[in-house]
Amino acid sequence: MKKLVTTFKVFAVLSVLAFNSCQNENSEMDQQETIQAKITASDLKKEITPLSSQIVPEAVQLQLNESGKNLETYLKNDLQIAEVKVLGKISTQKGIDLSKSLIADKDQFIATGNIMDPSSVKIGKIGDLYHGDDLTTAQQGLKEVVTEEIKPGINVMEITWNSKSGKFTTLCFYKDSGIIWDNIFGGLIMMDSRGNSEASNNNQAAKVVSTWYKQWWTASWLWGSKRGETGYQITIYYSGSTVSNADVSDWGYISLGKAKSESKIIKKTGAYGQCRYALGLCTPTGSLSFNSSNFSMSFSGLGSNIVSNGTKSLYP
Repeated sequence: MKKLVTTFKVFAVLSVLAFNSCQNENSEMDQQETIQAKITASDLKKEITPLSSQIVPEAVQLQLNESGKNLETYLKNDLQIAEVKVLGKISTQKGIDLSKSLIADKDQFIATGNIMDPSSVKIGKIGDLYHGDDLTTAQQGLKEVVTEEIKPGINVMEITWNSKSGKFTTLCFYKDSGIIWDNIFGGLIMMDSRGNSEASNNNQAAKVVSTWYKQWWTASWLWGSKRGETGYQITIYYSGSTVSNADVSDWGYISLGKAKSESKIIKKTGAYGQCRYALGLCTPTGSLSFNSSNFSMSFSGLGSNIVSNGTKSLYP
């Protein structure tokens, strides 16, 4: 009986030790999460080498000026650049790691949408705009931007914004040739949702005549330069009024974002040629997927995006 009691005591002591160990591990994890959550721009400033002047490169200033004009044109007082403060040059790998954490932090502000369609624009904290899987996708996309584009030696400035919801600040990374990333500049786009189209002039003198039609959608940075494009082009070959063949091509690309494009010919002979197309591009906080069964592109998450699915018939 004494042996049984002794064994029970030993088991009880081991259970308490195991319980305390788990408590300590959980406490350490909570402390790590608390420490990580407390990372701010002040921590990043410790890893920054100050610059001798608050003057930004000419290319960057031009982008700031043009962005301000376009925001005023389309969003009026809903979003304005209030102040720009040069912080300096990121000089350490730790500074890059902190930048990655800050850009994707739930308390950092971000914007999405097409400023030429003000109703599509959303501005707020990442944690307020994104939830669940969408939040994971958004944070991963933002961290990938930092990993690919922001290296030691990159400059950073702090931009203060006025919005209808109040003032907030963002970190803007740049080099001499221009702005690299900022959650507002990078999250918003300019786009004419109607797209563009062009058709060829036929050469009626040839025995077999070809003609083509192309349609595309362009996304621009806030300062006006092209950021990405997606589109398709169908070509038919015919003699008289009879089509003998047809082909189609597609394309999609975007700077600091995601793009996909698919197309196929579904009728290549007879009275006309016909193709199907599925096109999409988006900023890094969203994702695109192609469904081959119904030949369509779809967007998920929350981010600026262009998606176009359809068919095009082309006649001689």
